[in-house]
Amino acid sequence: MRLRVAVIITAIAVVLGGALLAPTAYSRLNDNDHDAPAASGAGAGGAAPVTTVPATPSASPTPSAAPDSSALAAGPVKMSVDGFSAWALLDRSTGKITGSANLTATNSTESMIKIWLVSDYLRRTAQPSAARLAQASTAIRDSDDNAAQALYEAGGGDAVVQRMISTCGLTDTSIARPGWWSYTQMSARDAVRLGDCVKNGTAAGPKWTAWVLKEMSQVRGTTAAEDQHETSGGGRWGIIDGLPDAVVKQGVGIKNGWTAIGADNNWHVNCLAVADDWVLAVMMRYPIDLGLNYGANVCKSVTQQLVRR
Repeated sequence: MRLRVAVIITAIAVVLGGALLAPTAYSRLNDNDHDAPAASGAGAGGAAPVTTVPATPSASPTPSAAPDSSALAAGPVKMSVDGFSAWALLDRSTGKITGSANLTATNSTESMIKIWLVSDYLRRTAQPSAARLAQASTAIRDSDDNAAQALYEAGGGDAVVQRMISTCGLTDTSIARPGWWSYTQMSARDAVRLGDCVKNGTAAGPKWTAWVLKEMSQVRGTTAAEDQHETSGGGRWGIIDGLPDAVVKQGVGIKNGWTAIGADNNWHVNCLAVADDWVLAVMMRYPIDLGLNYGANVCKSVTQQLVRR
C-alpha cells in the first residue's frame, strides 16, 4: 500500500457521496473510521534466534552467474524493533527455510502481494493488452495501487488471493478482510515461499516469469517524501541496500510493502527479495512516528547480517 498516514475523511466522504462505497484496497485512508483486523504475532526485539523449518525444494533454480551470487547464508540475526518483527530466508538449492523463532507469525502484506496480483493475471491471460501490461509494470516498479487494484478485480477479487494460497502452497496466509488485498495476512515463512513461487515460474508461468522478474529488478524510488505519493511510491530500499554490489548487478528482484495505518498507529513494513539461490523476507510493525526509514534500515541490517563473509 502506498497511502502513508491514515486520516479521518468523514467530511470528504460526505462531499463525495457514494464514491467510497467500493472497498478498494487503496482506500486505506478510511483506517481511522473503522477497526482494522489485527495482525497476529508478538514482537521480536533484541536477538532473534534462528529456526529451521522443512520446506519443499525449489524447482530447478537458475544456475548462479558467479560464486558470490550465493551472498546470503543462515545465521543469527539481531533485530531491535519497537514492535513486531520477523524474518525468513529460503535456500533455493535445498528448499530449507530458516529465520526468526516467530517466522510463522503474520503481518498484513500491503504492496508486497502485488507481485502475485501481476503474476496471476499474466498467467491466466492469453494475450494481455498493452494497457494491462502497463498496469502490471507500474504496479511493480512504482507500487501503483490503482494499477494493482485493476488487476485484482480483473482476476476475480478474493479468488486471486485464494489462488495464491493454493498455488504457492502457503500455510500461514489468510484473507483478513474480503475485497482488500492489502490486508491479506502472511508470515515471513510464506513470504519467501511466495517469492520462490514467482522465481521458479509457478506464479506467472513460463511465458511471463522472466518479464515479472525483470520488472522486480527495476523497482525505483526511495523512502524520501518526494518519492512517496498518495497511491504510489518509491520502493527501492531495504534488502537491496544491504546486498553486495556484485550480487545486485547479477539481478535481484524486490517488492516491498509499506503503509502507515491509523487504526493501530503503526507502520506495516515488509521487504522481499528474490535471487537465484535465495529468497529473503523481513516483516515488521512499529509506531508511525518512527518513520519509513526506520523499517527500511531494519531490512538493510538483517540482510547485512546474513551476507556470507
